[in-house]
Amino acid sequence: MPDVQQIRLDPDPLEPYALSQGFRVGDLVIVSGQAAIDEQGHIVGAGDFDAQAEQTFRNLTRVLDAGGSSLERIVKVTIFLTDMANFEKIVELRRRWFTPPYPADTIVEVSSLALPELEIEIEALATVG
Repeated sequence: MPDVQQIRLDPDPLEPYALSQGFRVGDLVIVSGQAAIDEQGHIVGAGDFDAQAEQTFRNLTRVLDAGGSSLERIVKVTIFLTDMANFEKIVELRRRWFTPPYPADTIVEVSSLALPELEIEIEALATVG
């Protein structure tokens, strides 16, 4: 049985929602959905998709680092958008934040995310490097 370790952040903006940032299971890192919430738990960029995407990728990086991984080690992402009109921006963001070979990807439009002001959420699976 592989060793399972909870990924912890300090401060942890998701703690009030009774969930974990992620887990390291052996050489695999499983990251909870990351959104535009800063370290103090405040929404960043309400009404500004670009600002929200930037914060979301920064949060993803922070959790991966805490789990012993990195953006370069992501093998799968799931991206949730509240408006698929932002799809072309997502393509640009993948080119900016990820490197070849690009991760496997699923992108879906949802009617809402956990908080009504959020426009993007990303969950990931990565290997430990």
